[in-house]
Amino acid sequence: MRLIRKYLHDDAKELANKSIFERTAARAIVIDGEDILLLYTKRYDDYSFPGGGVDPGEDITMGMIRELEEETGAKNIEVIAEFGIYEEIKPFWKKEYELIHMTSHFYICDIHKELGATNLEDYEIKNGMDAKWVNIYEAINHNRAVIEAQPESIGIYIDRELYMLEVVAKELVEKSI
Repeated sequence: MRLIRKYLHDDAKELANKSIFERTAARAIVIDGEDILLLYTKRYDDYSFPGGGVDPGEDITMGMIRELEEETGAKNIEVIAEFGIYEEIKPFWKKEYELIHMTSHFYICDIHKELGATNLEDYEIKNGMDAKWVNIYEAINHNRAVIEAQPESIGIYIDRELYMLEVVAKELVEKSI
């Protein structure tokens, strides 16, 4: 799978040779014209791609399908193609680690447009996570405005989400027009 971006946070440069938490994630790209299936999180006031951590020993695409079903209620999921990898190293909030090295694998998927019931984790419910079909350009503009405002509630992964939304818009939405 192609590497779309390797991002090293400025604060991570100072923490070289520190303890690093390694995490592999899988994320779904589900588009219908200019509409994209995203997760809106009230706590952070941002849009993100459905997906998350892959369990140890779990196939990456199966982890993505599991996460997509749990977070959005998607049914009849079909993985169409690999899209790319976004790799990032950032400061981490867990006491036993200074950094997180997250490798996110993005897949283009097709689903039945109507969503079913979700199976969110407690923290996702508390954060006000909700699956929504949204115009991709509205999501880009919204996340960009949140980054510019820099509220105290800003999520630590919004930069990845904005970057990938822009790449998806350019490579998948605009190509199909």
